[in-house]
Amino acid sequence: MSVPVWVWGLTVLGVLGLMVFDFYAHVRTPHEPTFRESAFWSVFYIALALVFGVGLLLVWGPSHGGEYFAGYVTEKSLSVDNLFVFLIIMTRFAVPRIYQQKVLLVGVAIALFLRGLFIWAGAAAIEQFSWVFYLFGAFLIYTAVKLAREDHDSEAPSEYHENRLLRLVRRVLPSSPEYHGDRLTVVEGGKRLVTPMLIVMVAIGSTDVLFALDSIPAIYGLTKEPYIVFTTNAFALLGLRQLYFLLGGLLQRLVYLSEGLSFILAFIGVKLVLEALHTNELPFVNGGEPVGWAPEIPIWLSLTVILGTLTIATVASLVSTRRAERASDAAASAPVATGDETGD
Repeated sequence: MSVPVWVWGLTVLGVLGLMVFDFYAHVRTPHEPTFRESAFWSVFYIALALVFGVGLLLVWGPSHGGEYFAGYVTEKSLSVDNLFVFLIIMTRFAVPRIYQQKVLLVGVAIALFLRGLFIWAGAAAIEQFSWVFYLFGAFLIYTAVKLAREDHDSEAPSEYHENRLLRLVRRVLPSSPEYHGDRLTVVEGGKRLVTPMLIVMVAIGSTDVLFALDSIPAIYGLTKEPYIVFTTNAFALLGLRQLYFLLGGLLQRLVYLSEGLSFILAFIGVKLVLEALHTNELPFVNGGEPVGWAPEIPIWLSLTVILGTLTIATVASLVSTRRAERASDAAASAPVATGDETGD
């Protein structure tokens, strides 16, 4: 799959154009989006991603089209997991609801730029060293095991720990302790200070890098085409702001989402290792020769496993939370025995 430079250019300009449109149409005037607004634009970005995928399928064939759809579903599901952390960051910095859209949009722009660097570095590494798939696969399996072993039963949000970049920003740039509308800087006592609005934008964007550490290897486990990797990441991130407000309390109901994502990451990790065996060049593995007996996992099977896992995790989560709510309601409505109500 050879992608001309002009196609890359138009794609990047299109993504930037959508972000500029998002800013002027929704973010420029601070407000808390309604459920209807969030639902409409969430559907719009998902539909746009699907239309783009159909176009890619028609131009470059069903194989690359299947890779795109499998990659988009994977990146979209992983981005939903990001929302849990974004919610914690918003709470930690006490961001007013009417300004959260701007924070998310700028944070997504930072995240997309940083992911672009990761995608470029990953493509360069894969082109030069085929054995990097062993590292990607092992890292995804490790991440899957770590994610599966985490405690997701607690209803209290996890504590947010500032990363090194954010601590550096705080150290280098003097900051104001209070918000000043949606302004990023303010002059106090004759000094220019950054506001918490800028700090939280850096927090959102830089924290996404941690998610890119597993999402980028995961998408490279489904396709080796950097163009597909970039577009799936772009479309997954573009609708993230609307999805944040749309899901709202539903995030707390997806109690088995982490387990589902853990299985998906492990599956793709195994797929990467199998692909590495097919192109093996490591001298201590099969004498440096490709391993012919290693099975191949077709893209249709990958897409089926990903969609099936997400469906099962979502349905199981909603059933479990509904049962828990019914049990809680039944316990609350049950009569409370008093000390006088004893049998003779």
